[in-house]
Amino acid sequence: MNTLRSLSDEIASLAAAVEPAVVHVRVMRPGPGRDATGSGALVSPDGLVLTNDHVVEGAVGVTLALSDGRELVADVLGTDPATDLAVLKVLDPAGFEHVELADSNAVRPGELAVAVGAPFGLTWSVSVGVVSAVGRSWPSRLPGRRIDGVIQTDAPLNPGNSGGPLLDAAGRVIGINTAGVRGGNNLGFAVPSNTAAFVLGEILRDGRVRRAELGVQVEDALLPKRIAERSGVPWARGVLVRGVVPGSPAHRGGLRAGDVIVGFVEEPVKSTSDLQKNLDKDAIGVALPLHVLRKGERVTVTVVPREHRAPAV
Repeated sequence: MNTLRSLSDEIASLAAAVEPAVVHVRVMRPGPGRDATGSGALVSPDGLVLTNDHVVEGAVGVTLALSDGRELVADVLGTDPATDLAVLKVLDPAGFEHVELADSNAVRPGELAVAVGAPFGLTWSVSVGVVSAVGRSWPSRLPGRRIDGVIQTDAPLNPGNSGGPLLDAAGRVIGINTAGVRGGNNLGFAVPSNTAAFVLGEILRDGRVRRAELGVQVEDALLPKRIAERSGVPWARGVLVRGVVPGSPAHRGGLRAGDVIVGFVEEPVKSTSDLQKNLDKDAIGVALPLHVLRKGERVTVTVVPREHRAPAV
């Protein structure tokens, strides 16, 4: 019993320590009945807050409720639908308690996971579970893209937990809660903290996350073994091009519907996630080789990705 009491005390102490850094996000949207609420995490003493893009979508005003009873106005500095993340900035210049972003690459299945937020508007609620899995892929809010490296947890995540922190045993943020699965028994997902740190930095520097696009509609595909072997492709998966946008980088580079992308520059492409990883800001405006299978033959086309502006890959 002493062990259980000790564990209980540790979790209660952790929750009390992070409570001042967890905020209840209230979003005003135009039109009756369209206001929303969610959660967020203060990640700097000057009032930077991480939350979900879907929480603040369409906001005309945002207020944050703190655990000490204060209600503060916040600006939306930037959003990233591709990772369902958003960055807010409290307008009050006062110093704030904040949580630390951990290295999510070090997170292991089976580790303790603590979710703090405002499920169903019940502020500063705590739920405890474990990291069920890491490296999951989850559909993003940007068509054609997925969020990679997602953390799966069995700590209950309910409506209103969105945007709140998923914490490790040291009270550090390992993820930003993004979704719970309806009908799933304690099945929740969080965007990894390393992704959140990247998005935070990009938004602070550029006001957005810059990405490249080709202008294609794609889907994951299995390669017939005989075709893969004949083409010298040592993996059995690729990305099938379903359509090419006229005038796009893919169109100008000679990519065709029916092509199967198997490599980009020197990297193998086994899934849409592999393709997306290569379409970062460094690829914008640069002539790059794209390796495809076309009618069973391996060919290389050169594409010059443009900066993403519309829902395309």
